[in-house]
Amino acid sequence: MSTALWVVIPAYQEQARISGALHALARQQDTDFTLLVVDNGSTDQTAELVHAFAREAPFPVELITEPEKGVGSAVDTGFRYAIEHGATLLARTDADCLPRPDWTAAARAGLVESGGLVCGRVLARPDEHGPVGRAVFRLLVVLGAGFGRIRPAHRRRHGYLVPYRMHAGNNMAITAQLYLHVGGMPRLPSPTDRMFINMVRRHTTAIVHRRDMISRNSTRRIRAYGVVGTARWYLERGAGTRSVDPR
Repeated sequence: MSTALWVVIPAYQEQARISGALHALARQQDTDFTLLVVDNGSTDQTAELVHAFAREAPFPVELITEPEKGVGSAVDTGFRYAIEHGATLLARTDADCLPRPDWTAAARAGLVESGGLVCGRVLARPDEHGPVGRAVFRLLVVLGAGFGRIRPAHRRRHGYLVPYRMHAGNNMAITAQLYLHVGGMPRLPSPTDRMFINMVRRHTTAIVHRRDMISRNSTRRIRAYGVVGTARWYLERGAGTRSVDPR
């Protein structure tokens, strides 16, 4: 069976950060993958930076545009494009994340082992906010994960096959077969992570967590929303009146 891996990055107005994500992927130990960037209608230099990177990247790089705004739409378009072009394994990170050098290797290993969905470990970037900000970020992630596990709507009596697990859309991998089976990513603005993990939980028990699959997240949401607003986000209350794309 072919195990063609594609890495998908949705991007919108990310000229300040996408180069970091691209070069982090160039440093991967496993570079046997195709990178697909889905530009969600950027008007800055995001696309130009991707084109420049593609000329020297150690793997194939493709760039497509999804005009329908929303990370869900960008991810769904990207995953379906990758599958149509031969992908059997799919991994996703975001344009403001820094995948660790063994990230793609861990994603591939997790997919081959589980045959389903792999959830990576959520950590903060080391270059934003300093030690205090990273500690706050860790606390918010723990609170969000704990709330998700005890939330009544997530209990198995509602038709779920496995207990709830916090799923970070910017650090995940899934087989193409399962992605199509569950119907794909909801074509909505963020947050779509909870909706998607619950869709998967209704279809399979093949959901694993890999602590060694690390793509460090931006903490810019804390700066944009404040601690309380970010806590509401991680407690699945959404962005409220704020933009879902904090910059």
